[in-house]
Amino acid sequence: MNELSPRQVAAVIVMARELERAEPELRGLIARMSEEAQAELVAVMWVGRGAFEAEEYAEAVATAMAEATTPTEDYLIGTPHLSDNLEAGLEALGYDVADEEGEVL
Repeated sequence: MNELSPRQVAAVIVMARELERAEPELRGLIARMSEEAQAELVAVMWVGRGAFEAEEYAEAVATAMAEATTPTEDYLIGTPHLSDNLEAGLEALGYDVADEEGEVL
């Protein structure tokens, strides 16, 4: 991940778990990210749900940038199991999700 930090992903995970309460904050957090960071966030989610393997992460980022047609926050918030997929993606990419979430909470 170049533009996106594991801590930012963890913040999205925490907010996605509390979507009814935290949706405006989550939308704002994602909207303020650079286009590349948004693409990286989508790629982490895709790796987590199995659409790409961890070693295909760069391809997933390129695909996310090329295929972006709706605001990233709308796409991600509309994705079932967002927090679970992001957690699985971080783990597949070699990050300790519990450590990262602990830094956010």
